[in-house]
Amino acid sequence: MRAVVQRVKRAKVTVDGAVTGEIGLGLLVLLGVSQHDAESDADYLAEKIAGLRIFEDAEGKMNLAVAEVGGAVLAVSQFTLYGDVRRGKRPSFDAAARPEQAKKLYDYFCMKIRGAGLRCEEGIFQAMMDVELLNAGPVTILLDSTKAF
Repeated sequence: MRAVVQRVKRAKVTVDGAVTGEIGLGLLVLLGVSQHDAESDADYLAEKIAGLRIFEDAEGKMNLAVAEVGGAVLAVSQFTLYGDVRRGKRPSFDAAARPEQAKKLYDYFCMKIRGAGLRCEEGIFQAMMDVELLNAGPVTILLDSTKAF
């Protein structure tokens, strides 16, 4: 499972002109699920993301987690995180999970974020979404449940 985590001042998702998820200060999480992922991968990422100390403390050091600053999470399913362009210029998405498996693990991830005491807004799975964000910093962290970058 892969996540692109962006520290944001605000973020929102719209589908067909309607807002489906919106947060102020917090984390925008673009989440990709591979065909080999399981709930343990979602557990790992949810725990890691909830505890990421990427918000500034009184001394200006990245030392606070999202809950400590009163922030929220906006989770957006993004199978394209498993796009492979090592051969040619058109991405292959063979490593991405089938929609049924991906939806189950995406929903499970959101449940785990909520279980950590965080508000978790969502996009709409498999919809064509417009994602707006104001990246704070910018701070962007890449996470993968199976390997280190």
